[in-house]
Amino acid sequence: MDYGKYLYQQEKKEREAKKHQKTITVKEVKFRINVDDHDYETKKNHVLRFLDEGDKVKATIFFRGREMTRTNLGRQILDRLIKDVEEKSIVEFRPRQEGNTLHAILAPKKEAGHKPHPAPPPMQQGAKQA
Repeated sequence: MDYGKYLYQQEKKEREAKKHQKTITVKEVKFRINVDDHDYETKKNHVLRFLDEGDKVKATIFFRGREMTRTNLGRQILDRLIKDVEEKSIVEFRPRQEGNTLHAILAPKKEAGHKPHPAPPPMQQGAKQA
């Protein structure tokens, strides 16, 4: 077999495999600790839409200045968001603080999909007549 032909076929297989893979993007939704209920609901709906599209969501809360003393309010907002979207998402990273930002990453829940049906029981053969 020609080695060049072999390499060409391998590249062709790899390109075909790349066509069928799905790229996952991470969308970011930013909150503040003094977010109003209506704004929270709007951003929550954005999160749900992103999850339905199959994207991961990074929920971020920025703390500026004296807000750093109120990080517990930010945790409450992220915990509320996680609880509100738990039927559609899996928490990949629990809320964690890095510097003046607090963030959590949510991934879409895997759908049940098509489970293979169990094999039918083997056919019973009747008693032979003598």
